[in-house]
This record gives sequence, C-alpha cells and structure tokens, in this order.
Amino acid sequence: MSVNWKIDHAHSEVQFKVKHMVISTVSGEFLDFDAQAETVDEEFSNPKFEFSANVDSINTKNEHRDNHLKSDDFFNSADYPELTFKGNKLTGNALEGEITIKGVTKPIVLDADFGGVINDMEGNKRAGFEFSGKLNRKDFGLNWSATTEAGGLVVADDVKLLINLEFVKQ
Repeated sequence: MSVNWKIDHAHSEVQFKVKHMVISTVSGEFLDFDAQAETVDEEFSNPKFEFSANVDSINTKNEHRDNHLKSDDFFNSADYPELTFKGNKLTGNALEGEITIKGVTKPIVLDADFGGVINDMEGNKRAGFEFSGKLNRKDFGLNWSATTEAGGLVVADDVKLLINLEFVKQ
C-alpha cells in the first residue's frame, strides 16, 4: 500500500540564513514552493520526499538584494527557475537526499525532527517535520563574492537551511 501526502502551505515554510559581513545574519525564504511525500503506511514509515521552490519567490525583505540573488551572480533564475530536493532515506533523525540548485545536484543530509501524525478537526491525517542543515553555496555555482576592508567575506559560503513542512494525507 502506498500513501500520498501533500504539503499544507498555510502551515509550512522554507527559510535560509547566511552570515553577512561576518558580524550578522541575513534571513530569507522562498514564498512559492511545493512538496509531497509517499509512504508505505499512514504512520509515515519509509517516506520519500519531493520538494521544489520557485527561485523568483525568494524574499529577504530587501528588493535590491532579492534581485541580486535572482541574477546570474547567484541563482540565475532566468535559466534555473527552480531548486529541487529529493529525499530518499529517513533514518532516525537524518534525511538523506539530493538537492539541485542552478543545475548542480549534490547529496545532502538534513537533520529531521518528525513531529508525528495526528487527525485534525476535520478528520484529515496530518504529519509534521522540521528539517535543518547547511550547504556551501559555492558547490552549486553561487560564486559571487566580495570582501570587506578588513578582509572578511560580505556573504559567507555556508548557508543554513530551516524547513518546516506539514503534510496532509491525500
């Protein structure tokens, strides 16, 4: 038996954080994303995840910075409009999969916190996850760089990922 799960956008978010000028952290999010999961039962056993985000939906609360992130210096949303993730193995608190950004696919392991499965007030089965991890943006061709007068990077190479997803059984 296969059970399909669809994302509940109203209760999900996809965020990232990166150091700026070594001294502070800039946060952003993707506003337009989709995710689904397939499991062998209603208790979320042996899940397979698929996720995509529209790069043009990036939001850091600064239009100039958002436009720069969409440019060829970073994501090149004109040629690579989506980033994707396929998770194929959940073991304990780790989700293994592959992430594709700007046409480059790399393996990644995300920390996984499974919130469980419940029945909501309308009788729907729901499941919740918090995923977190980090990646090096330069591994995916997001190479733009500048340094401060003191020699520190304007934008750090490591990017933290924070993903909260709530699924509804279909």
